[in-house]
Amino acid sequence: MAIGVYFPVSGMTSQQYDDVIKKLQAAGLGSPKGRVYHASFGEPNNLMVFDVWSSQAEFDAFGTVLMPILGSSGVTPPTPQIMPIHNVIKP
Repeated sequence: MAIGVYFPVSGMTSQQYDDVIKKLQAAGLGSPKGRVYHASFGEPNNLMVFDVWSSQAEFDAFGTVLMPILGSSGVTPPTPQIMPIHNVIKP
């Protein structure tokens, strides 16, 4: 079952976000298996993230790499809000 994952990060800057993305790409996880959609949004000094994943297991596997990278980039990892996806509409 697909899941939506919302990361209500507090105070993540665009510089920190870009650093996390670069480190994920260096780790070979710029486009991780199972991630269907990724969006970063908000003000440049207060970005948040929303993802859609094919399964909880694929998200959990990604999290084992993501969490240390967030810490090394100065981002305090929030508790993600995880919800089942009811519907996705693509153009």
